[in-house]
Amino acid sequence: MASASHRRPLRKRRTALVWTVAVAAVGLLVSLVIALRPGSEPDTVRTAAGAAATGPSASPTTHKPIPAPKPSTASPTPRRTPTTAASATTSPARPSPATTPSSAPRPASGTAPLAGRIKPGTAYTGVATHYDAEDGDGACLYGPSPDLMVAAMNHTDYETSQACGAYIQVRAASGASVTVRVTNECPLPCAPGQLDLSKEAFAKLAGLSAGRIPITWSLLSPSTSDTVSIRYKTGSSRHWCGIQALGHRNPLARLEVRTGGGWSRLTRTEYNYFLSPGGTGCGGSLRLTDIYGEQLTVDGLAIRPDTVQPTRVQFTRR
Repeated sequence: MASASHRRPLRKRRTALVWTVAVAAVGLLVSLVIALRPGSEPDTVRTAAGAAATGPSASPTTHKPIPAPKPSTASPTPRRTPTTAASATTSPARPSPATTPSSAPRPASGTAPLAGRIKPGTAYTGVATHYDAEDGDGACLYGPSPDLMVAAMNHTDYETSQACGAYIQVRAASGASVTVRVTNECPLPCAPGQLDLSKEAFAKLAGLSAGRIPITWSLLSPSTSDTVSIRYKTGSSRHWCGIQALGHRNPLARLEVRTGGGWSRLTRTEYNYFLSPGGTGCGGSLRLTDIYGEQLTVDGLAIRPDTVQPTRVQFTRR
């Protein structure tokens, strides 16, 4: 009996221990369920998440486009602003031809398959304004002009410098006319068809006080005894070069360099140089093509930056 009386308390103690462990397990399980419920994270976690959502990173990031790198020597001269600005208008697809194109001179013969917006044999209508041309230099980067019969072509018809060097006959309603060479660009809001003339050229058509007059104008292929010249841009070498043609009678459509595989066409810039970024063809033979498709080949010119090198060739008069 003595042994039985000793076993009973032990059994009770075991039972009590089992219940204690069970209760503890249930409590732990409940705590875990509560802790793992969605939205039941600790306050410190919710506060951090809220701060992240309302902080600077929540605002949309504005990415500015990265400009394409240019050689430091390829920066164009700033384009001029007309002294008499035109009001902004909707640009037509082409400059407006005049209703009476027969009043303007036409080329003697030939078509211009490579012409851009400005085509021979067509008179265009527009307005003329004037500006102080100083020495006649401008966005085409020709340098000082031998005379001041020059013009700035409106941005649209300038066509990424394709109008550079073009000879234009301008006629006023009075019948007065003047021939000018395009050496500059007239930026927007200059409208298609508009020419910003040097004061000296404008004065051939009307008094400067008129400020703005209606005109018609057309492309010319003038008589000249000059030949085409070539100039390499500042910083040009056999690894990178910019090439410019000067004194061409007709508008220039293409400039190509000779390579091992034939001829490679260079890209024309808005400041009127043809670029070879990798040096392809720099210092080699050149091929010039005007808007009529005539081609001239120039050999034997060394790379001499900022030096005007005359050639023996010139485009045919049209």
